[in-house]
Parts: sequence; C-alpha cells; structure tokens
Amino acid sequence: MEQEKTIIRKMESRDLEQVYELEVLSFTIPWSYESFYNELHTNLFAQYKVVEYEGMVIGYAGMWLVIDEAHVTNVAIHPDFRGHHLGERLMREMMLFARRQGAQAMTLEVRKSNTVAQNLYQKLGFEAGGVRRGYYTDNNEDAIIMWVNLHDNEYLESKSS
Repeated sequence: MEQEKTIIRKMESRDLEQVYELEVLSFTIPWSYESFYNELHTNLFAQYKVVEYEGMVIGYAGMWLVIDEAHVTNVAIHPDFRGHHLGERLMREMMLFARRQGAQAMTLEVRKSNTVAQNLYQKLGFEAGGVRRGYYTDNNEDAIIMWVNLHDNEYLESKSS
C-alpha cells in the first residue's frame, strides 16, 4: 500500500454505503446505515472523516464536538489495511481538528479486551479515566473510558508543526 495515495477528508453522503460496509466488517454491534445518515445530515455536533485509498473508503472516524469537548463515537480501518498506521494518522487528524474547533479535551470508550486500540490511544496521550461496566451489549464487556488534553499534547505538537 502506498501511503501517499491515502487522503483523509470530510465524510460525504457518497461515502455512506462504503462506511456502512466497513462498520459491519469491523464491529460485532454495527451502527445502522440510518445512524450514519443521521450523523451526517441531522446531528449538528457530529464531525466525520474518512480515509480514502484509490477511490475506496478504507477507514473512518467520528466524533461529537460539544462546547469544549470532543467525544469519539467510532473509529474503523478496513481489516485489509490495518497495520499501516492509518488509525494513528486518522486519530491524529481528528484530534487536531477538534483542537482547532476549540475542544480542550477528547474522550472515548474502548473495549477492555482491545489492547491494540488502547496502545494506540496511549501513544497519542490518552489516559484511562474510568470504566463503564457492561457497556458492550453483545457480551457485557466493560469499556475503558480514556481522556486526553488536546492543548498539552506533546505528540500533537511534534506532528503538527
């Protein structure tokens, strides 16, 4: 995979079908197509970006920007394209965007068993701040709540200059 052929851009209506297909590939409890449609067209707090490679959506991330906080709703990279640092690149872009929009902090929930994602978030400066017991309804798994300060983040500073 050639990194220079990947672009990160704002999600558009034309992306919804591919985003939904990626959602189904990536999660045991996928969001519905209608959920993504509503996020894109009716939720004034929602901001979504996609990773595109040779015209195909291979990743996406969403967040809600509410006052001075960004809450990550979902992040996914197509299984065939994992391991190329696209999730890191996408999350960094989301963090920078949120900071530019005035967010002071970003939060997310991650499965307790998803150590790959937890390691990525820790690399980006996130820290565990609590647990949501039984958060995932497919298996009653706990979610770890993670937070990052977007203005005192050395990783973002070193990558954004």
